Amino acid sequence: MSAGPGRIIEGAACVAEGAQWLAASCPRMAHALEACGEVPLRLRGDGFEALLSAIVSQQVSVASAAAIWGRVEAAGFADPARVRAATEEELRAVGLSRPKVRYARALAEAEIDYAALRGATDEEVIAVLTQMPGIGRWTAEIYAMFSLGRADVFAPNDLALQESARMLYGLPERPSEKALRQMAEAWSPWRAVAARLLWAYFRVEKNREGTM
Repeated sequence: MSAGPGRIIEGAACVAEGAQWLAASCPRMAHALEACGEVPLRLRGDGFEALLSAIVSQQVSVASAAAIWGRVEAAGFADPARVRAATEEELRAVGLSRPKVRYARALAEAEIDYAALRGATDEEVIAVLTQMPGIGRWTAEIYAMFSLGRADVFAPNDLALQESARMLYGLPERPSEKALRQMAEAWSPWRAVAARLLWAYFRVEKNREGTM
């Protein structure tokens, strides 16, 4: 591991600092902050459990993900040893699809040094995690943002972020992953706070429209 992780978000004060920087740098971000008020911290633990939770959440609604994760935890499958010992039928019974059973087993059998990831660069974290089946760049970026507290990571392939950027900046259509990644360069070194603000703005706008 080389240059280290860069700025880490450790608490609400870090998020507030980043939000104020963004608001001072961009009038549209200032508008989003005014609309949303406080920007959520959204930090959580790291390690196997956090990554498995991210896999469970892929391609299902928030409510479905929460229900499945509740069954995963109740069955003890947040522990890699329990996943390794489980049959496919047992893992399927808690709501995991066949591909997610395979991803869960691969993750449980992997020897990822989670402690070492805490000191790795953002790109090193993403490179390690995306070697795993079922973990693409989006999942790795979400892990880096919320489980490792990386301040300058963004997830431009996230549909809610794309739609939020479209609404906030008055774009004719939802930006592509490449276009949003380029937009996000202007939000460095606080891209992870920009993501939090955009997610919060998305919820505010959808609630205002009565679509959530």
